[in-house]
Amino acid sequence: MKAIPTDNIFVPIQPDDVLGQIPIHIKHPLSRLGIEDSQDTPIQTNRFYANAFLRNQDQPIWTQPYFMWWGKGGSDPHQFPTWGMNIGHVESGDYEFGPGDPPRYYVAPRKQLVIIGARELDGQTVLTTDTHLPYSVNINLRRGTTTNSPKVTFSVVQGMSFVTAGYINASPLINTSGKGFQGEISNPILIGRSTKYRFNDCEGRDWLMYINPTRDLEYDATKMTRIDANTIAFPPNFKGMIQVAKSPPGTDAEALYDKTYGTFATEAKLYATVNDTRGTYGFLYTKVGSGPLLMFLLPHHIQSLDAELKSSVTKLQLQTTTKGLATAVWAPADSLSFAETNLPTSMAFAPWTPTMTTARTRFPPDFLLFLSSVAELDLRRAMSEALPQDSYYYAGKYLYKFATLLWVIKEVLNNPEWVEQGLEKLKQDMARYIDNVAQFPLYYDDTWKGLVSKAGLDGDQGRDFGNTFYNDHHFHFGYFIHTAAVIGALDPGWLEQGANKRFVNMLVKDIAESEYAGRDFPFQRCFDWYAGHSWAKGLFESADGKDEESTSEDGFASYAIKMWGKVIGDASMEKRGNLMLAVQARAFNSYFYLASTNTNQPPQFIPHKVSGILFQNKVDYATYFGDAPHLVHGIHMLPLAPPSAYLRPRAFVKEEWDAFFAPAPAAIHPSTPQPSSHRPILSPKQSSATVTKADPPTGGPYVDGGWRGVLFANLALIDAKSAYAFFRDGVSGAWDERWVDDGATRSWYLVWCASLGGVGVRG
Repeated sequence: MKAIPTDNIFVPIQPDDVLGQIPIHIKHPLSRLGIEDSQDTPIQTNRFYANAFLRNQDQPIWTQPYFMWWGKGGSDPHQFPTWGMNIGHVESGDYEFGPGDPPRYYVAPRKQLVIIGARELDGQTVLTTDTHLPYSVNINLRRGTTTNSPKVTFSVVQGMSFVTAGYINASPLINTSGKGFQGEISNPILIGRSTKYRFNDCEGRDWLMYINPTRDLEYDATKMTRIDANTIAFPPNFKGMIQVAKSPPGTDAEALYDKTYGTFATEAKLYATVNDTRGTYGFLYTKVGSGPLLMFLLPHHIQSLDAELKSSVTKLQLQTTTKGLATAVWAPADSLSFAETNLPTSMAFAPWTPTMTTARTRFPPDFLLFLSSVAELDLRRAMSEALPQDSYYYAGKYLYKFATLLWVIKEVLNNPEWVEQGLEKLKQDMARYIDNVAQFPLYYDDTWKGLVSKAGLDGDQGRDFGNTFYNDHHFHFGYFIHTAAVIGALDPGWLEQGANKRFVNMLVKDIAESEYAGRDFPFQRCFDWYAGHSWAKGLFESADGKDEESTSEDGFASYAIKMWGKVIGDASMEKRGNLMLAVQARAFNSYFYLASTNTNQPPQFIPHKVSGILFQNKVDYATYFGDAPHLVHGIHMLPLAPPSAYLRPRAFVKEEWDAFFAPAPAAIHPSTPQPSSHRPILSPKQSSATVTKADPPTGGPYVDGGWRGVLFANLALIDAKSAYAFFRDGVSGAWDERWVDDGATRSWYLVWCASLGGVGVRG
């Protein structure tokens, strides 16, 4: 097995230490269910397998290309009754599409194609999980608690090529649903001590099954009995493993599986190295068996696959639920690695594009004069505004916009007096959170291991977007981390005062712990290095799995980690942030941003231009707070910040703007206008109302409120002059401050547009 490189950037951030001002909460409102790991072990709250220990434990988990869920007796009358594990896989033709043209959503149907179980599994069966690692878990179906109790264990790893079930003292049953197995089960084919069968599931699709007894067991798997149309059985007292795999016709799938049967991965360990603008990351697999290891990779993996591994790519492809075709790849030395060659190392606090070599610092005098007048108003407003303490999300956005304003005043206007005034208040506001005296202080949750808001400790899962139940932590804490980076850049002495640095490092550890076996936090809680992006959903059972709604805030969290690492001199953290951004840029443009060239999402869905909410099993052109186009697209834009141009290519932005927000055709359909005097000043996440004026401006969408500013700031990525004209002049020479959402300032937007080409360079 390949060794982890000595220059691996996944190294500890700081020693595990829950700061004294953070109370330790012993019992989370949601207790661990069926988890066999030690109570002292951090549990992955946002991973692909969380459904296995949540609520009823009968919702699927998605390894891609397969998914699986516990039958639990078959309470659904449309499902085959079973206490075994249901195995599913979809073809692109199976997708079910929602209403509309293009369709509002598509979803992969849940069909029990193969069911792996045992005669002994009945109403006394319990499901437990163990060995909760970042990219793998064991799922156990057990009847009884003694050492020799019948038990079936599924070793589950992202990208696994087989579904592998390990049996102890059980009598295997294999089922399919519907009309039963189509055609005859093949005669047994002996391969060494193993037995292979070919069969067609209830849909008539081809599968292979390998029965591999332990070396010390004399077991005749040729004595298969077809009990009925849906069920085949094997002799009792089996010890060993049964593996099943989809075998599409017209491929060399069977020959590939014949090379690797009896071998499967049990763990994938992440490593990464970075050298200047080139980064490499990979998975080192622990396996059972002596054969070569075959794994499925997603489209963004294939794009960045290490050049030395190109010959390991096979012709075998299987459809995934929401991420295109997965490709089977051999893992030489039980490892797979990927290269990103364009890391955004030069990106800092200033507006930035991939073509910039240095940040723009020179602007015409008339621009600076106008900016100064706007910044003075923005600073007065920031100095008088109260910190919104009822939500970590809104507090984070407030702190971020204040910090960004101070950066503008310092670096563009060079006004140290204003910076000093504002920085003092910003530090005081930040201190409320560092000292943990906010309205809803943070607690260290000793059940799942992490920092959570007190707001939901009474069991109310919806408070603060589910922060207490680990929803959206990267969104929430990313804003705090970035704010701290700006403060540290403006006043380096602040970093060493009190617990400032240690507190922010603790936030980083909560969302992106870099120590593989850390004591207090799970490794990389939010970011899924196999999926290529984060999952926002925490401890919530979901029929369609984890989801991600805001790619822009996901990328912003990585950017915040990068900049915090840069400011505190943690080179490994800065490198991790750069590499995360590179992987996200690739994944976002593979699955979320739907340019006309995108082949990973269904062709009838591409006209939407963005995915909306991408689940593991569903893509829904919507948000959690409304389904108007400016909401669906805008939540993938904000905040407009240095990583925006890196994540959102110009070609895609132009396609999206032309399709939805250009004046002809006007694709925004306004709802009933509200009187302007009654329009609240709200964050984009607070309101789904679309507001119009009697004379909507030419060159822009029929959208009012903070979303208008978001859309025009995004326009600056392709037409900075028009965007700048909007933020300078407003509409018909009138400016409405409500066009700036509460996570930004007009000052920042002016500098943003000007830097991207909205104004000329001073001579």
